[in-house]
Amino acid sequence: MTNRMVIVALDYSSPELALQFVDKIQSNSCALKVGFELFLSGGPHFVEKLVAKGFKVFLDLKFHDIPNTVAQACSAASKLGVWMLNVHASGGPGMMLAAREAIDKQDVSFQPKLIAVTVLTSMNQDTLTAVGVSGSVDQVVTKWAAMAEQADLDGVVCSAQEATLIRAQSDPKFMIVTPGIRLLSDNKDDQKRIVSPSDARTAGVTHIVVGRPITQAKDPCAALEVFREAFVSA
Repeated sequence: MTNRMVIVALDYSSPELALQFVDKIQSNSCALKVGFELFLSGGPHFVEKLVAKGFKVFLDLKFHDIPNTVAQACSAASKLGVWMLNVHASGGPGMMLAAREAIDKQDVSFQPKLIAVTVLTSMNQDTLTAVGVSGSVDQVVTKWAAMAEQADLDGVVCSAQEATLIRAQSDPKFMIVTPGIRLLSDNKDDQKRIVSPSDARTAGVTHIVVGRPITQAKDPCAALEVFREAFVSA
């Protein structure tokens, strides 16, 4: 199985604030996730700066469009030197295959991992029903995860509550990346399907994504170590 790792979601409003945290940690202590807000404020140059500092960067832009558009986006992202990027599994097999082929064609020193987002951890059964997706959360997540693996993607994003089911049906090397991780003492914020780091480890999760419990802690670096101890070192 892939070595376990904590991915810190850089939930900061500006590159300057993000770098205040980044400059205090070692590049081998975690990976860093750059989402929409930080990418829009800092741009590709900020991503390249993190890569130059030696960090593994997960570019979390969740591409979802027609296959050709997603393929072009993945090609452009690959050139930034990112470690990992993602697409929405709901875009379908054709879109995921186009993304995979686009990355495979890139002449880059490091080929990024490509993973698919299944059901967002902010969603639950009522939300799925409201948007017209049939089936239980478990059924939808496992179906989309299987579809992603068939498209030769490297893994999926899902709640740890579905990780055991995915691990049972997938290759041991298939990455399971899980947001919505909280300590028992943490605020749930806008996450509805959450688990603890130790529960995620037991479920077969390979990478946990932690944002506000670390970035908004009084001592973010100390908070990171708490999550590393609970997930990686245990």
